[in-house]
Amino acid sequence: MSQEPSPKDRFVTVYGRKPVLEALADPRLSVDKVVLADNARGAAAREILDAARDRGVPVQRATAQRVKVLAGNGKQDQGVLADVVAPRMRRLADALAARSAPRSVLLLDGVTTPANVGMILRTATAAGIGGIVVPRRGVASIDPLVVKASAGVAFTAPVLRCHTAEEAAAELRSAGYPLFAMDAGARRSVFDAEIPERVAFVLGSETAGVGEGVRPHVNRWVSIPMSGGVESLNVASAAAVLCFELVRRSTR
Repeated sequence: MSQEPSPKDRFVTVYGRKPVLEALADPRLSVDKVVLADNARGAAAREILDAARDRGVPVQRATAQRVKVLAGNGKQDQGVLADVVAPRMRRLADALAARSAPRSVLLLDGVTTPANVGMILRTATAAGIGGIVVPRRGVASIDPLVVKASAGVAFTAPVLRCHTAEEAAAELRSAGYPLFAMDAGARRSVFDAEIPERVAFVLGSETAGVGEGVRPHVNRWVSIPMSGGVESLNVASAAAVLCFELVRRSTR
C-alpha cells in the first residue's frame, strides 16, 4: 500500500524573515502555511503577519525550538518559516510507478554544497530533465541557499524524493533504468557513448565522487574530455554539460 507523502516530499521550506516575506510577496508561489515562533514580536513579526493575512495564508504559532526543528537550521531561521508548495515534487517511488515515468533522471549522490544543488536544479529543469532525485540524507537540503542558487527554480523543479542515494539507485535499476555515472578516467566520452532514451545519471560528490553504496548499481561510466591540464569540472558544471548533451541528442 502506498504511504502518505511526507511534508518534505510536498513543500520547499524557506526560513528567515527575508526569504519568507519574498515567498509571500511572489504571486506565482502557493504558500501552504507560515510557522512563527511564539516569542516573535515587534515590527518584523507584524510585517510577516500582515503579509500572510494579505495572501490568505494561515499562520501557526510554535515554540522557538520547534521552529528550529522544522526549519532544520538552528542559527538562521530567525523564528519563522514558510512551507511553499512545490507542484512538481513527488516521491521517487510514485514517479517510477506512474504511467508517464520520466525518461531521463539525475541522481544526486553526496552533493552537499547548496550552491551546486541549486545550480543543478536550475540547469536540469531548463534542459527538460524528467526528474532530479534529491535524497533527504547525504545531499544539501532544499533550503533558502539552494533556492537562491537556483534563482527560484527549486520551487518548480521536478524534484524526486527518497531517503538515500543508494536506495534511489536500487529503485531506478529495478524500474529498468540503466545507471550511468561520470568518472574522469572512463574511456568512453559522454559525447560518443550510446545512451538510451530511458536513463538515469548519477552525479557524485564534489570530493569523493560516486559513493560506495551506489557504485555497485552503476552499469556504465562515462567521462567529459578535458584538456589544458584540467582534471575535472565542478559537479554543477559537469551536470550542465551532461544535460545539454542529452538535449542535443533529443533534437537530432
